[in-house]
Order: sequence, then C-alpha cells, then structure tokens
Amino acid sequence: MRNAKKRPTFEVADIIKKYGDQYRSTGKVPTHHLRTLSAIERCRTAALGGHLNVCTDCGVSKISYNSCRNRHCPKCGGFERELWIEDRKRELLPVRYLHFVFTIPAEFNDFCRYNPSFCYSLLFRSAWKTLDTFAKDKKWLGANAGASMVLHTWGQNLMLHPHVHAIVPSGGLDGEGNWVYPKKGSLRSGFLFDVKAMSKVFRAIFIKAFRKALSDDLLVLPPSAPSEKKELRRWLQSRHRQDWVVYAKAPFGGPDSVVEYLGRYTHKTAISNHRLLDLSGGKVTFRYKDYRQKGTQKSMALAATEFLRRFCMHILPPRFRRIRHYGILSNFHKTRSLTAARSSLGVDPASIPVKKPRAERVRRLIENFLGHGITDCPDCGAVDSVRRILLPPNARAPPAQRTGVPTK
Repeated sequence: MRNAKKRPTFEVADIIKKYGDQYRSTGKVPTHHLRTLSAIERCRTAALGGHLNVCTDCGVSKISYNSCRNRHCPKCGGFERELWIEDRKRELLPVRYLHFVFTIPAEFNDFCRYNPSFCYSLLFRSAWKTLDTFAKDKKWLGANAGASMVLHTWGQNLMLHPHVHAIVPSGGLDGEGNWVYPKKGSLRSGFLFDVKAMSKVFRAIFIKAFRKALSDDLLVLPPSAPSEKKELRRWLQSRHRQDWVVYAKAPFGGPDSVVEYLGRYTHKTAISNHRLLDLSGGKVTFRYKDYRQKGTQKSMALAATEFLRRFCMHILPPRFRRIRHYGILSNFHKTRSLTAARSSLGVDPASIPVKKPRAERVRRLIENFLGHGITDCPDCGAVDSVRRILLPPNARAPPAQRTGVPTK
C-alpha cells in the first residue's frame, strides 16, 4: 500500500459525533444516509469490535478496532483501492490511454437529488453511448472501443456536481479481432475525438432519455421543477440550447500514469479528513481548490449541519455501482477481447501477472504497510509471536491489556 499520511487533526467522524444529532433533527433524513453516518461515526472504535494483538514473548498488547468498510468513509477503502488497481494493471494494454470527463449542467442537480439512481445511471449510459458512437464511426476509429468510468458527484466545495471520468484506450478491436489504431493525427493536442461534436451528441442522448422518462412519469419532480408539462417542455428546450461540457485531458504518458490516476480517483470520497482545518463554534472549516482561479487553495467555513447536509448529498443509493466498464472492457467481453487485443499487439502471455487469491493479496498488502509480518512483534522483534484475540463490539479493555504480562 501507499505510505500512510500524517494522521489528520480532525475527521468527518468527529463532526458526526458532535453535530450528528442536530443534523438528524433538521428534517427527514433517508435511512441509507443514517446508516452511512452511523457507520462513519463508529469506524475504528470499540463499537465495531476488533482484535487484541498480544506478544507472547514481551507481553505487549495493542488493540486494533475494525473499520466500517463503508464506501463513503474517508478512513476506509485503502485495501479495496489497492486490490482494484492490481486488477486493472493486469488489463492494461501497451497503448496510450485517453481521459474524458462528461458533465451534466447544474440545472439537473435537483433532479439528481430526487432521482439519483436514474440520473446517475443515465449519465453513465449517455457518456458510453457517445464514446461508442464516435468509436464505431470510420471517420474517427471504426472499431469497438472500451472504457472504464468512475462517477463523482461533488465539487471541491461539496456542492452537487455530477460527472463521470472515463479512461479510454486509444484504439479498439475490429470485427476480426485485430487492433485498430486511431486515425493519423487524431491524437493531436490530446483529442481522440472532436469534443465539441461529442458534447452535442452527449446532450442529445441524455435529453432524449430524460424527456421520455418525464413523459412516462418515471421521475419524482423536485420542488424547484416546473409543475406544468408545458413549462417542463420549455425547460428541456432551454437545456437543449445550453452548451454541455465534454472535456478531454491530455493523453497519459504510459500505463504507469494510468495506474496512478486510477489510484487517486477510483475510491475517493466527497472530502478527505486531511482537508478539514477546524471544528469549532458550530462551524466546519475545510480547504478547497478554486478552479475558477486556476486551482488556488482557499478555505471555507460552513455551519456544521450545512456541512453534513452537503456531505450526505454524495451518499449514493444502496448497491449503486459507481465504477463501471464498457465495451471491450466490460465484464461480459473482457476476457475474450483482451486476449484478442494482446495477440494483435504482440503481447507475450507470459508477461501478464497471475491473479492470486484475495486472502494472500490482502496479507501481502498489510505486511507491506506494517513493514513486517502480521504475526511478528514490532516492539521486541520476535517472529511469529503475536497472538490475536477477537474483541466483540463494545468490549471493555481485556485482562491481557490491563496487566501487560506475557500470556505464554
């Protein structure tokens, strides 16, 4: 795993412990939001139980409490991120990778709040259909492409800002399983496709599906939305005249830079504990980047209940998948497609790492993080001397910790 950062002074869990009840009393909070807040508040505390590591040689004992493993918790996700990156490393091809960002206008934010599953799934589908349309066009590529997409719903100020990051190999497979490279010059200035044309196609695909869902009464209308159907049609026409944003970043330098990007973006939460600066006077102060001023670092102070409200806007619906793969990288096609692509690109099959059992991979990550074996004592250096005692939730300090005597 990556080197651990210095422990932050403040945590989101501290905010929930101090102001959670006040926020819950402000109005109706969805059940899955309450579960998430409770999980983050209890993460790595006695409330979730844990285990006691006791060295049978020197008698030193240390408690490690369990993590909540909630995907919205700023303290969790490290192991899942590293395991996910290892899996992606095995799928990388020796080609350049492109980075696209698809964003829907802020006018849809209230619809996203009241219909998160529909709106976010439509964002995924529209982004992929746009990429797939351009990839199959012989003017640009004329092949079946693939993409790995990650949903982010937040901006630096914690307001709603739904967008998907798409990582796309620069090429694709034709009908015979041969790798097709982009047309000469199409990667100039970092563009695989014309982003202005992509923006128009993305807008048309999204609005068409959105309009049909409205006509079929499949959406919950937020209070800010027009109540009359005629007004809704006018509102949609305004969205169609609006400029939508599809942003293409410069191509990655190589597979290593792709992995670094994935490590930063795939398992992020709305805000990290390291961005919290102060928690006093009923306010939360945190650091953010103002991208309107070239990413200048600034600080913002919010009432604690407003901070929790913004944080909860980014809690996804239960079982919603925020990392998805499409085309030749989809789970259905991946094995066959990657085999064909590697064969066409001349990749030696022996160079592809073999996937090891999860338990073995987790153990290796833990030992790399600790710098020693998980059964070795970090105090006296004794090998295979640590005995683990499981602790139930809300357990008091066990006798071994109070006495500090060897348990051999």
